Order: sequence, then C-alpha cells, then structure tokens
Amino acid sequence: MSIPITWVDAFSPAPFGGNPAGVVLTDSALPEETMQSIAFELGIAETAFLLPGDDAHTFGLRWFSPQTEIDLCGHATLAAAHALRQGGTVDGTATLTFQTRSGPLRASFDGDLIVLDFPAEPLVPSDLPASLEGQWPAGSVVHSSSTGFFRFVVVDRAALVRHYEPDLAAIAAAGHKAVLLTAAADDDAAADYVLRVFGPNVGIDEDPATGSAQCSAGPYWAAVLGRSQLVAHQLSPRGAVLHVRPAGDRVHIGGAATTVLVGQLC
Repeated sequence: MSIPITWVDAFSPAPFGGNPAGVVLTDSALPEETMQSIAFELGIAETAFLLPGDDAHTFGLRWFSPQTEIDLCGHATLAAAHALRQGGTVDGTATLTFQTRSGPLRASFDGDLIVLDFPAEPLVPSDLPASLEGQWPAGSVVHSSSTGFFRFVVVDRAALVRHYEPDLAAIAAAGHKAVLLTAAADDDAAADYVLRVFGPNVGIDEDPATGSAQCSAGPYWAAVLGRSQLVAHQLSPRGAVLHVRPAGDRVHIGGAATTVLVGQLC
C-alpha cells in the first residue's frame, strides 16, 4: 500500500527552521505497529496520523515519536492543519477539530498563522531531581515543578538557556519524559520568554519547537510577567517563534508552517 506523507516545518515561515513533522492522512486506520515504524523511519520528533471524522472539519489524530506514541504534540498538530489546508482537504475558513488522546483539540487559521487551542497544563511545584543538581550555576534555578510530561526548570537569565550543554544522561535519569528549561527573555529580545526542551526518554535529544510546552510555560510566564499575550523564542539550533495567549484552562498557540517535501511511502 502506498502511504502519502507530507513533511512540514512547524513554527517556521521558511524551510529548515522550526520543528519538522511528518503528516500522514489515510482513509482507514493503519496498524499501530505500522505507524510506529513510519515514525521511526522518518526519525523526526513526531509524525501525525490523520483519519477523516464525522464531518469535513473533524479528524482523528495520533502522534508518534521515533520511540513511542505521544499524548499531546503541538508542532505536529500545527503541521497537520497546515497540510490539510495546503493539500485542499480543507479550505482554511473553518475551525478544525482533532480527536486525540488528550481530548478534542482545535486549530484555526489567521492568515499565514495557524492557531492551536490546547488545554492548559498545571504545574506541580517539586524539588529539582538529584540528577539535575549542578546542571546550572548555584542559585540560578528559581523555580522547579513538573507536569505529567515535563520537568519544568526556570533559571534566572536567558543566557543559561541559550548556552546550556545538555547532559542527556542526567536529563534521562530525572525520570520525566522531557525537561523544559526556560527563562525570561533578554531585555533587547523581541520575545517575552525563551525555552529549550530535551526529551531523551522519548527519543528526542532536543526538540526544535514544542507547542505543548506552552501549555505550562505560557500560563507561568503570563502570571510572572503580567502579560496576556506573549511571544516565546525556542532557542534550539533550528530556532522557532511561538505566539502564546493563555485563556483560563486553555492556551492558544500560534505559528507559521512550511511544507518541505511531499511523497509516498511505498
């Protein structure tokens, strides 16, 4: 069976930036082992698998990293919405609904931007895991907490995020699927906060752009900075810009996307 795949760079207005995601739209469900094998073969952070739903703007959506199925993925959801619009499956005038393991998620179109409507993810304060002690200068960690997926670490200056050389063994030993490292942006940056995400426990040493991270980072920084709309810069080598607007128990996450490659898996 020939399987169509669209390769999209999410949270980037041009190729080779942001976070790459594979998007697969099929008329019938693929076996789980096939989806996992495709994600492993592509070797990028996540691959999104879409199935048509009950109406023209509803789709089933699952995400796989190279190692495992993921409960929530922002950049691959944004990539899926982009691929559906560019491929002509939807016209971009209506809000899309994706049925996922994390409940219904929505995506709408605002010109070149795609805006995701995701659930906010509460932070549970907790001590820094022992394996991460000493990763940053003494006294520089100003907040430590966790979600079901992330170890959330806030440091006192953006330079520590930008220049951090990750100890992947220590990050893996922390016991979370990923570590989210963040700080307020530099005064001269066109952003409100910066972040990086490391996920060796899900097969992603560093995630280039992480939409789901804003479900906790957005509300945190909105409260700290006293702002209702924020711009986040993800300081991975590829770089990414994310527009974040917390709204109670939801977070709206916007970004651009670019198709890099369209092909068939034979």
